[in-house]
Amino acid sequence: MSSDRTDAHPPQIDGYRIARVIGHGGMSTVYLAEQASLGRKVALKVMLPEALADEVSRGRFENEARTIARLQHPHIVGIHEVGRTRDGLPFYSMPYLPRGHLAQRDLRGDQAKVAAILRPLLQALDYAHVRGVVHRDVKAENVLFDDNERPQLADFGIALRRGSNPRLTSTGLAVGSTAYMPPEQARGGDVDRRADLYSLGVLAWEMLLGRLPYNAGDALSMAMMHTQDPIPRLPAVLRHWQGFIDKAMAKKPDQRFSSANDMMSALDELERRSGRAFGKVEVPARVLPGNAKPVAQGGGWTPVAVALAALLVVGFGIARWKDGGEGPNAPAAQTADATNAGSIDPLPAPQAGAQTGVLTAIDTPIESGAGVAYIANAEQQLQAGQLLAPANANAWDSWDAAWRIDSTMPQVQMLTARLFDALAEASERALRTGDATAARDTFRRAQQLDARRGGDGSAIALLRLRLHAALDARMSALVAKSDRSAAESLLAASRWLELDAVRARAMQGKLAAIARPAPATTPGPTPTSPGAKVELLTVSRTEYARFAAATARASAACGRTGLFGGRRDWTTPGDRKSAGEPVVCVSASDAQAYAAWRSTQEQRRYRLPSAGELKAQATMPVSGWLTLCADRACSRRMVSGQPRPLDAGRGYINVGMRLVRER
Repeated sequence: MSSDRTDAHPPQIDGYRIARVIGHGGMSTVYLAEQASLGRKVALKVMLPEALADEVSRGRFENEARTIARLQHPHIVGIHEVGRTRDGLPFYSMPYLPRGHLAQRDLRGDQAKVAAILRPLLQALDYAHVRGVVHRDVKAENVLFDDNERPQLADFGIALRRGSNPRLTSTGLAVGSTAYMPPEQARGGDVDRRADLYSLGVLAWEMLLGRLPYNAGDALSMAMMHTQDPIPRLPAVLRHWQGFIDKAMAKKPDQRFSSANDMMSALDELERRSGRAFGKVEVPARVLPGNAKPVAQGGGWTPVAVALAALLVVGFGIARWKDGGEGPNAPAAQTADATNAGSIDPLPAPQAGAQTGVLTAIDTPIESGAGVAYIANAEQQLQAGQLLAPANANAWDSWDAAWRIDSTMPQVQMLTARLFDALAEASERALRTGDATAARDTFRRAQQLDARRGGDGSAIALLRLRLHAALDARMSALVAKSDRSAAESLLAASRWLELDAVRARAMQGKLAAIARPAPATTPGPTPTSPGAKVELLTVSRTEYARFAAATARASAACGRTGLFGGRRDWTTPGDRKSAGEPVVCVSASDAQAYAAWRSTQEQRRYRLPSAGELKAQATMPVSGWLTLCADRACSRRMVSGQPRPLDAGRGYINVGMRLVRER
């Protein structure tokens, strides 16, 4: 992909000022631009007009956008926004990463830096693999660096993912970069996550020695070397890496690491055992034979060259299979597939009549034995208290992966019971400390788990009783401290508990037992009395962003937006692009949580307004949530200017946040 050139006719995209071209490929152009509303630099990937008419190219572009949108990981380049240019071309915006890519860096012999780059890439791949995504094009050019020098995995244009459109299935066609391509991918065969691990093994070799393990003058020769040639030997100063490289680059997938997590454990063990030998070493330069040309890093072959080479390699592979070598009918391969206990997602055979493309649906379940690794991970994460975080390293995700593999396994059933108990204890503990939001989140996960295992509701009913008792204990503690503001906020944030009438009256009784603070000025009408003047504030996006950053609060769903139906939330509010404009797409619970947080920050009470308090306002920038609930559970709530109640658990593009600040 060429970079940093001018474009006489750049596309027009509302909200962006395009500076220059920074990349150009076969189906899209990447521009450096400024997002006007936030004043930040972004990379805009815009589909070419000629590619829009090609179904396969359009499918690849849309697949990349959908794939990246579902992968939110600190070491995977994410997506800010998707949409269309004024000319109707699909585009999406990404963070601009000005530090270049891995192929531009010389890390020869610097083992610590190599390991420091491999670990986050393995974490990113493990995160993607657990979610059914195989990258298929891991190479140096697709590893970018942010301002903090953190590596980011990019370019999921040819990624495989579960549920991909089967009409874009590839039949006997290898796609990717031949310099990093595993043998099964070069032959146009089925691939799974172990293909990415092979490519990462090639990348590790390249970083350590400053060159690729195989060098050839054309794509076909390169692909055949990956298929036939033995794995080259490392120099003496790096000999302790050989076992790691051999396993990562094994010709047969079942002989490689079974998962990115296993590969990372092996890397940790390698560093531990190497000791002082893991420092920076001098690596001798290699002199290539006169008839060999070094391949540009990343295997810079044109798509036509790759396709022709792949077809030739497929023919070569078929010839070997006929001679009794590797192939789908080889007994050794069958045995390996049947006995493999790693966490692998095999891909189904191409469908008959599938159109030529680059994607294959991944809907086939994996072997039961693959769940063992997830179960072991979940056990460790339970012991460490990592129930729902950090991402891709928590008990919930590990349990979910094991459950999807085989929910009938006794070990999975036992793990399910243990996880439910841990979620219940975490919810109760959070409520006893006054963190109603954390209590709600863990309670809802417990509900989901119980529904998945086919529970009759009795376990959830018992958990509710425990939480009612925890709420009662917390309210009693606040009564003892005469902390009325905290008690009111706690009750407001605990509506999800759905207290019955008796318990609700009991809680209100505890609240009434806390005297209201005496007014600091001459007594007059209270803000809620008829005719009283109240101070109403409209919360801006900037103000809400500070709250979201401080509390790590998840964004409420607010419908779909963009060309590909991306999820809309308060950060992508459509026409409201200015950070100083009113925040929208926030739920009623978001508004209550923000009011409680701001009350704590400023030591002044903020709350939702009543309908009467808003009537005196001559102008209202946006509608806002009101205190009035439409049902006992308060799952539907009234909004100013709206004749009917709205779902309190989601956001709306025309509903913002207006609060009363009590004097």
